[in-house]
Amino acid sequence: MSFDPATLVYDARGLLPVIAQDHQSDEVLMLAWMNAEAVARTLETGRVTYWSRSRQSFWVKGETSGHVQELVEMRVDCDSDCLLVRVNQTGPACHTGRRSCFYTAIREGAPVEILSPEGS
Repeated sequence: MSFDPATLVYDARGLLPVIAQDHQSDEVLMLAWMNAEAVARTLETGRVTYWSRSRQSFWVKGETSGHVQELVEMRVDCDSDCLLVRVNQTGPACHTGRRSCFYTAIREGAPVEILSPEGS
């Protein structure tokens, strides 16, 4: 039995949020979006493929940067409207050069940068 991406619940734009998590450390790396075709491509190739809302095109993570996300496991949430992809991440996940896009914490009411770009 194979998984049918059409069984997922997409928003009015045909998208659903996807959380990327490091398979080894459980660190949350980023949030992006997929449509049904991106889900299917990810499952077929093992390379995480997102839908770029700004470019209106598919985006294979690491295709230009080399910071690849290799799919280890895809999980569906209880409402089928969000995915968790557990990945082997090569290099930083964030376009800013940081390991995670979640590099700002709110502490005592103020934003605090808690991760520096890799290599700095």
